[in-house]
Amino acid sequence: MFVSEIFYSVQGEGELTGVPSVFVRTSGCNLRCNWCDTMYASWNPEGTEMSIAEIVDEVAKHPAQHCVLTGGEPMVAKGIRDLAQALRSAGKHITIETAATVPPEGIACDLASLSPKLSNSAPDERLTAGWREKHEQLRRQPDVIRAWINHCNYQLKFVVTSADDVGEIRVLLADLKLPVPPHKVLLMPEGTTVEKIRGRNETLVELCKRHGYRFCHRLHVELFGHTRGT
Repeated sequence: MFVSEIFYSVQGEGELTGVPSVFVRTSGCNLRCNWCDTMYASWNPEGTEMSIAEIVDEVAKHPAQHCVLTGGEPMVAKGIRDLAQALRSAGKHITIETAATVPPEGIACDLASLSPKLSNSAPDERLTAGWREKHEQLRRQPDVIRAWINHCNYQLKFVVTSADDVGEIRVLLADLKLPVPPHKVLLMPEGTTVEKIRGRNETLVELCKRHGYRFCHRLHVELFGHTRGT
């Protein structure tokens, strides 16, 4: 498996914010979000080939029950289902952070952190027209999201750039044709600096209060800034 990095930190986003976790970041992604904050694992994948056993051994070096499979897009990584099963056999709680463009198909997972991409993710002219078209075709997959929701515990985490994004979120939730409790919908400010994130926090808090959604802090940016291995 092509792995960008493995590190021990605290979860910075979602329902498990603050929980010590080992992160396994796979390299490679089927999308090209314009505001991607891990381009080294997505736009320009880099990393090291590791066996499942080597990854599990590296995870075991850290005193954490929780393990997060992230990316890039971990669901396109070769051997991801074998890795998830090996981590489950090792007694780990598994969170999978995914854009929900690839169905679970029985993968071992305790929390699916689903982050469907809104139109604000559209790549700009840095990429070819082919990539821009592929991104638009893949980013929104209600059937895949529904499969994840039916598969395991989940959270729906949306990157928000403005209040206008909420209308798009509400349309997608309606398309799921499932009873998604509002507290399972997390609104997260886009940004890689504390200043930019804080500038959007007030708007997001008001949107969460209005619709019953959950505000999603980005603790790792607050604690460590925009740095790798955090």
